[in-house]
Amino acid sequence: MATGGVLSGIRVADFTRVLAGPYATMMLADFGADVVKIESPGGDETRSWRPPVDRDGNATYFAAINRNKRSVVCDLGVEDGLRTARRLARTADVVVENFRPGVMQRYGLGFEQLAAENPRLVYCSITGFGAGAGAELPGYDLVVQALGGLMSITGEADGPPLKVGVALVDVLTGLNAFSGILLALRRRDQGGGAQRLEVDLLSSLLAGLVNAGSAALTTGRSPSRNGNIHPSIAPYETFEAADRTIAVAVGNDQQFAALARVVGLPELGADARFADNGLRVQHRAELHDLLQDRFGRETGEDWQERLAAAGVPAGVVNSVAEAFELATRLGLGMVVGEEGGPRQAADPIRLSGSPATYRMPPPPLGAAVSPQWLDVREGDAR
Repeated sequence: MATGGVLSGIRVADFTRVLAGPYATMMLADFGADVVKIESPGGDETRSWRPPVDRDGNATYFAAINRNKRSVVCDLGVEDGLRTARRLARTADVVVENFRPGVMQRYGLGFEQLAAENPRLVYCSITGFGAGAGAELPGYDLVVQALGGLMSITGEADGPPLKVGVALVDVLTGLNAFSGILLALRRRDQGGGAQRLEVDLLSSLLAGLVNAGSAALTTGRSPSRNGNIHPSIAPYETFEAADRTIAVAVGNDQQFAALARVVGLPELGADARFADNGLRVQHRAELHDLLQDRFGRETGEDWQERLAAAGVPAGVVNSVAEAFELATRLGLGMVVGEEGGPRQAADPIRLSGSPATYRMPPPPLGAAVSPQWLDVREGDAR
C-alpha cells in the first residue's frame, strides 16, 4: 500500500494486542508502514474494553492505538488461519508479536523459522519479564508497576502505593519497540541480515526510572514516596491556590528570587535558610508553609500568568480535556479527527519533510487486506 510516508514500502505483520505492541505498530503505520493486524476470531481484547465508546459504539481504548492499520482474522488453531498467518509473516519486513515466549515457535512463526525463509526480517518480541526465568509471569502494566518499583515511589508519603494514571509502562515499552525496529531496519539497510529485537516491560520501566533508579543503584537505598515534591529540588511541588492546584518548578536560584518577588516575599531570596537549593531542600517544610499562605490568596490562573511573566515555571493542574485545549491554543496540532466524530491524539513526532499521516480509522475486525499481502507468489519472501 503506497502511502508516501518515510516508511512507505515497509510491511508489518502485527501479531500484538492490548497496548505496548499496538502502540509501536501504530507509530510505524503513522509514518507510512503497511500494517496488518492479525487477530484471533475474538479480536484484540481492547475492542471490548468499554465504556467509553465513540459515536459508533467502538471502544475508545482500541481506537487510541490502532489507526492506520487493517485487520485480518487468523485462527492459529485452524490450518487455514495458520497458513494465512505464515504467508503474512514470511513476506513482511517486520514481524511484531507479544505472545508468551514459545507460542510463536509452536505455530512455526518463531524468529529462526521465519528468518530461514526471509533473510532480511526484523522480528520484534515484546514480553512482560523477558524470555528466561520470567517467561511465565503475566505482563500486565499494573503488575509491572508494582514489581518494578514504580508504585513504591508514587503517592503521598503517608499514603498507599499508587499506580500512574495511565498504563505508562506499556507506552514506554511500545516506544522502545518502535525505536528498536527503526534501528534494526537501519542496520538492514546497511547490509545486515535478519535480526531479532527483544523488549520487555520490566526492563523498560527500570530504564525509565532514570534518577530514581540511579539513586537506588548508587546508594543502595530505594527512594520513597514523596507525593508531588522532588527529593532533590525545592520548591518543586504543588500548592493550593484559591480555586485549584498549581505546580511550581523552581530549578535555580534566579528563579527562586523571581518567585519570592512575585508572591510578595522578596526577603526570602536573602534568607539564610533558602540561600541555595540544598538549603531549600533542607528547609522545605518551612518554605512550603510560607509560599502556601501566599498562593492561597489568589486564583491558579492568576498565579500562572504572573509567574510565567517572571520566568518561573508554573502551571495549573489541568484536566485531560483542558490539556488538549491548551495544546490547541499553542498550535501543537495534537488532535486529529473531525469535531463530533472520532478524535484522537496526533502522533507527537513531527518531521518537516515526511510527517505522520492519518489515512485510516481503526479497523473493524477482519477488514480486508490488500492483494499484495495475501496473493504472494511462491518464493516471494523479501
